[in-house]
Amino acid sequence: MALIQANFMSGALMRTVPVNIILPVDKLAFPGAVSREITAYKTLYLLHGIFGNYTDWVSGTNIQRWAEERDLAVVMPSGDNMFYVDQKESLNYYGEFIGRELVELTRRAFPLSRRREDTFIAGLSMGGYGAIRNGLKYHDTFGCIAGLSSAMIVDGLEARTNDTPNLIERKDFAERIFGDLARAKDSDMNPKWLVEKLREQQAEIPKMYLACGTEDPLLQANREMRDYLRGAGVNVTYEEGPGGHEWDFWDRYIKKVIDWLPLEEDSKAGINSGNVGV
Repeated sequence: MALIQANFMSGALMRTVPVNIILPVDKLAFPGAVSREITAYKTLYLLHGIFGNYTDWVSGTNIQRWAEERDLAVVMPSGDNMFYVDQKESLNYYGEFIGRELVELTRRAFPLSRRREDTFIAGLSMGGYGAIRNGLKYHDTFGCIAGLSSAMIVDGLEARTNDTPNLIERKDFAERIFGDLARAKDSDMNPKWLVEKLREQQAEIPKMYLACGTEDPLLQANREMRDYLRGAGVNVTYEEGPGGHEWDFWDRYIKKVIDWLPLEEDSKAGINSGNVGV
């Protein structure tokens, strides 16, 4: 399994950005086994949560092993703490970077499929919101969207105050990201608004997967999102399980996401230090 750190010059962010990429190009089959030739890999764009960066998923989960087993390329960028949305005032177009530019750059640099049905986006917490928002906004690019413990925080933003020591819940923090909080709900920063626009256009909405831990403070918000999506006729799979807002839960459920994605069923792990065929 090749684990690659790449550095791309981003026009959307106007700086060089680091990206981790899992690419199973060096997968070795055991003697006598048939090696399946892959010329273009199905690809998952995988987003981290707040306070994290492009290394989180590799250090916090077994994503590298599971990606190799299923012949899946995984691209893991950094989104800083900006919820993967466009901030015009500071010229930080995180949404454009995730939904368009990063896909174009990685497809040019690596043997990745260019087909919508082979291109997926997922994330946890802030990255779950980012995956849902950008998966819907760039619905022509992504065939599947998955969010784990997604931070569905747009509803109620306008009621925030600064009377809390918790940075993430403060009004000034939200304004830095979303701008005028009174307008966020009726904009493309709101996944529900995006779903309604896609329905009006009779556009194909990507298939969706949501999961949240039963001890997670974001559980109710995820249940409400599930109910909204089902009411809107979106093809959504929803699961809950024991766990809080923590890596143990995300490690278990990113495996469920990979099993849910339309990948090859007969893929097997190659030769590696944890799989020596004995």
